[in-house]
Amino acid sequence: MTGAHAIAQAVREKRISAAQVTDDCLAALAAEGGSLCAVTRIMADRARAEAAAVDAAIAAGRDPGPLAGVPYGVKDLFDVAGLPTTAGSRLYADAPPAIEDAEAIRRLRAAGAVLVASLNMDEFAYGFATINALHGTTRNPHDPARLAGGSSGGSAAAVAAGLLPFALGSDTNGSIRVPASLTGLYGLKPTHGALPIAGVFPFADSFDDIGPFAGSLADMVTIWAVLRQRSVQDDDPPLRIARLGGRFAENIDPDQRAAIDAIAPDAPVVTLPAIARARSAAFLITACEGGRLHREALGRDAMLFDPQVRDRLIAGALLPDGLYEEAQAFRAAFRAAVLEVIAPYDVLIAPATPCVAPPIADPRIRIDGAMTAARADLGIHTQPISFTGFPSLSVPLYRPGRLPLGLQLIGKPGGEPALFRLAATLEQQGLTGVTPPDRSGDIA
Repeated sequence: MTGAHAIAQAVREKRISAAQVTDDCLAALAAEGGSLCAVTRIMADRARAEAAAVDAAIAAGRDPGPLAGVPYGVKDLFDVAGLPTTAGSRLYADAPPAIEDAEAIRRLRAAGAVLVASLNMDEFAYGFATINALHGTTRNPHDPARLAGGSSGGSAAAVAAGLLPFALGSDTNGSIRVPASLTGLYGLKPTHGALPIAGVFPFADSFDDIGPFAGSLADMVTIWAVLRQRSVQDDDPPLRIARLGGRFAENIDPDQRAAIDAIAPDAPVVTLPAIARARSAAFLITACEGGRLHREALGRDAMLFDPQVRDRLIAGALLPDGLYEEAQAFRAAFRAAVLEVIAPYDVLIAPATPCVAPPIADPRIRIDGAMTAARADLGIHTQPISFTGFPSLSVPLYRPGRLPLGLQLIGKPGGEPALFRLAATLEQQGLTGVTPPDRSGDIA
């Protein structure tokens, strides 16, 4: 399937109907979505009704919106009217249906987009791997024997496989940026609170954000503008770029290091204070808020939880309030210190993940010389950024014939336009860009 811009233009120009685009997408999802364990529900009736509304608007001479007839999917924690919001768990498979759509879905529908599916995730978004006890483990389209990352892995896999032009995920500690890196897409964790979270099943309110996956930067910018309900405005001054050092220069793939050298060879290296402590505090806050959220259900239906998720939620629910409050106080001080350090710069560059996607058969990665669980540690470079609430755009390195890898472009609060501008420059220079999965055989 082609990108969102191309589809919308073709639909507006009546070269193809939104109904035909939708039918083609539904057929592709039915044929291929299952093998990737990317799709949890296909919403054929709703999708056809939304597509018909787009075609009717065009026939009546009305503007159908910038995403006219563009099909998309959402991570399985967005409210969809008439369906239970499961958050990837059998615990809520038979929950009462949502009364109305999540606000993000409402905005996309108003822009002409067509919702076709919900997509796989780690249960309750607690993990970086999309290993789901109910729906299965999502596979990476670039190598189905490898993880797609998580917790928004179904969203990433569906877009990377060409089944959808874009999809929505959520990012608490890296759940968009990690799978974007491992599947070779653009993935945005926005400034905390900038995009509408209403109608999205929470994980940890302190960090939760929604954001899109897209196969091109142009599509990413359009989707962001629709969700943000404002155009991208950037004064176009010269960008001031720095590289993140310290822990961000460790546990890094050599190709990522080489790409950063090529992008910003003369940029200063900035070291953020107390990164290890920040990540520990992020773990603690996440566990505590998640545990509190699920405490009642754990007491009532503990055996319905994914065992790995259940144990971490129980541990979080038992954390003392004083420790949580101490972590939040540290977070405020850390954020202020980081803002002071990065004040002279517009964009910071860092790796998005420490490595390429690990194999499903042995889902471990090497961190500090030791093998650790990918489900917990693929977010080693994303979690400290979530802790600040700053925006971060995962951009795919252009590496045809090789497994995907991404970098993070990190901005100050409200700094998404600067991230998009640098990403556009890198795409024009051929340093970054989406590479479709190689269907000819194994890749390195």
